[in-house]
Amino acid sequence: MMFAITTNTSFRSTMLLGFQVDEIARIRKSTILEYFIIIFFFFFSHSSLQRCKFSYVSLTSTSRPSRSITLCKVIQFQRKITYFHAQKPNGSHSTGEMEKSNGNKATQIFWSIVSFLKRCLFLVISVRPIPHHIAFIMDGNRRYAKKRKLKEGDGHRVGFLALMSMLKYCYELGVRYVAINAFSIDNFKRDPEEVQSLMDLIQEKIEGLIKEESLVNRYGIKVHFIGNLKLLSEPVRLAAKRAMEATANNSRGVLSICIAYTSTDDIVHAVQESCEEKSNEISVMNASGVGYGLLQLGGNEKEERENIVKLTDIEKHMYMAVVPDPDILIRTSGETRLSNFLLWQSAHCYLYSPSVLWPEIGFRHFTWAILSFQRSYFYLDRKRKQS
Repeated sequence: MMFAITTNTSFRSTMLLGFQVDEIARIRKSTILEYFIIIFFFFFSHSSLQRCKFSYVSLTSTSRPSRSITLCKVIQFQRKITYFHAQKPNGSHSTGEMEKSNGNKATQIFWSIVSFLKRCLFLVISVRPIPHHIAFIMDGNRRYAKKRKLKEGDGHRVGFLALMSMLKYCYELGVRYVAINAFSIDNFKRDPEEVQSLMDLIQEKIEGLIKEESLVNRYGIKVHFIGNLKLLSEPVRLAAKRAMEATANNSRGVLSICIAYTSTDDIVHAVQESCEEKSNEISVMNASGVGYGLLQLGGNEKEERENIVKLTDIEKHMYMAVVPDPDILIRTSGETRLSNFLLWQSAHCYLYSPSVLWPEIGFRHFTWAILSFQRSYFYLDRKRKQS
């Protein structure tokens, strides 16, 4: 398998692996603005923004935007800020209430500007190819809990919040398909108490997905549960079924939750299903007296038997056949192992491996993954066409 591998600090190695000189020259101009914007967000990541306190925000001037839509957004924000500054508290309010009100308004203005800057960044990124499918290996939840001295299982709860942020960024950028490695078959080998705790947490979060105010309903996301669901306990399996039924009519995006899944099990399942399907076809045709294959038209018997099960037959019976192959596979903790996840589907996938633990992943890591993919897009696309 071929990968273009990078971390968030190995830009030079990415260029050597994923580029030729003419490709670098072709995209150099378009990346200058991207780097200026991404530098800003590196300093103002999600975790940093939560620690910042702003008592006053003013937007008095802007540089000339390259797109008319950006200018319109700036004008809208100028009007919004003018509105907030024009609001005067009534004399009946106490000093504490006035300070609290002013603080809330300042906070609203600040986060509105942050949201606007994020949309500007997505607008710039969207000029170049956007991945259709991003897959996540959420590695580092337990290490995060130990690092922060949290109770066992709390690392996974914090990791769920990070997952919700990543899903939001994906769907706001326009990524239609997202896959996550929620629970591997190999994870059943862990301590039974830990496995049960994870199953309880998974059931809790699955049931949360079907609530009206949930992220998947807000963004119109259809949920698929991928894997050998027979291995799950009945409550978790029923919760997964209800979530798939509740989101079946959503069409703006697809979330594939791989649970009780490994790639080897996926391949074995696909081969078994393909062989069973062909066996049934042969039995039906023999019973009807037609026979199987094209031997009566001069075909070779040995070739016919060798080609009974084809590559397309196996691929259509895979658990992941409901979605296209991923364009980017993101694994946290600095690991470049796939851990038996999407081995078949990731032959021409871009592997991005930031050094942070999964609960620590933020907006800057997501943005850098997209920019890194775009830098290697032509290389990956050429290799995909050659295969």
